[in-house]
Amino acid sequence: MTPLFDLPLQRIRANGIELAARIGGEGPPMLLLHGHPQTHVIWHRMWPTLTRHRTCVAVDLRGYGDSAKPPASADHAAHSKRVMARDMAELMRGLGHEHYDVLAHDRGARVAHRLALDHAGSVNRMMLLDIAPTLDMYEGTNRAFAQAYFHWFWLIQPAPLPETMIERDGEFYIRSIMGGRPGGLAHFADQALAEYARCAQLPGWATGICEDYRASATIDLEHDRAGRKSGERVRAPLRVLWGERGAVGRNFDVIGLWSAVADSVSGKALPSAHYLPEEVPDAVLAEAAGFFGWEG
Repeated sequence: MTPLFDLPLQRIRANGIELAARIGGEGPPMLLLHGHPQTHVIWHRMWPTLTRHRTCVAVDLRGYGDSAKPPASADHAAHSKRVMARDMAELMRGLGHEHYDVLAHDRGARVAHRLALDHAGSVNRMMLLDIAPTLDMYEGTNRAFAQAYFHWFWLIQPAPLPETMIERDGEFYIRSIMGGRPGGLAHFADQALAEYARCAQLPGWATGICEDYRASATIDLEHDRAGRKSGERVRAPLRVLWGERGAVGRNFDVIGLWSAVADSVSGKALPSAHYLPEEVPDAVLAEAAGFFGWEG
C-alpha cells in the first residue's frame, strides 16, 4: 500500500467548508480523526496495515492542518463538536460511505463521540484513544489533571491572549506541548514533526485550536448535558484505549465513565503516554484488528 506521505492531499467540500484528507486502501470504509496539536499525519505508522484491510479516510479537523479555518464566533458554535461531527458525516456521505467504522484520537475522539450520537446510524464500530467523556473530565478535574492538561484551561482564555502567544512561535508551541509528555519528542518521526510545525504556521491555526477548546468548555457541555438529560447514548460498539503513563487513566475511571454513556464498552491501557498512534502503533493495530474484525 502507498505510504501516507506519498498520497496526494485532497480538498473536499463538506458542510460548507473545505476539508483536507488523504484517502487510500481497500475494503470497508474507516474514518480516521486526529487530535491536538496535530493533523491526520498521526496515522502514518499505522497506515500501511490499516489500508490493507480498510478504505481509510484520514482528515484534518476544521481549524487544524490544511482544512478550512472558520472565524471565531461569539458562542463558539462554529467549532462545536456537533458542527465538527456534521463535517465528518457529510464528508463520508459525499464519498459514498453511508456506514463506516471510526478510529479517533484525542480531540478527534471528542468529535467522534458526538458523531456517534448525532449520526448514530452511520457509525458501525468506534475505537477512541486516550479520552474520557468531555463533560466528565471537566466536572472531575483535580489539581493533577489540571497541571498535566494545563492547555485545556489556557486555550479557553478570551481572545486574543492565547492566540497571540501561540502565533509568536507555532513550532515552539508544537514542540513544547508534544515534548512535554512522558518520552518527549523521541516518539515522533522527523517528517511528521515537520508537518505539524508547518501547519502551526498557517493563518487561522491558532484561532482554530483555541476555538475548539473554547467550544468544549461551553457549548459542547451544553449539548452533552442536554443529551444526557434526554437519555442519548452511544449505541455503536465502543472500544477505548488509553496510555498507562498518561494523565487520562491516572485521573479518571475510563471504562466506568464510558459505560455510563454507551451501551457496549470495552477497553484497556496500553504501554504508552498520550500519543498512542505514534508511540505504540503496533499495539493499537493489534487492538484494532480484534475489534474491527480483520486478521494480521
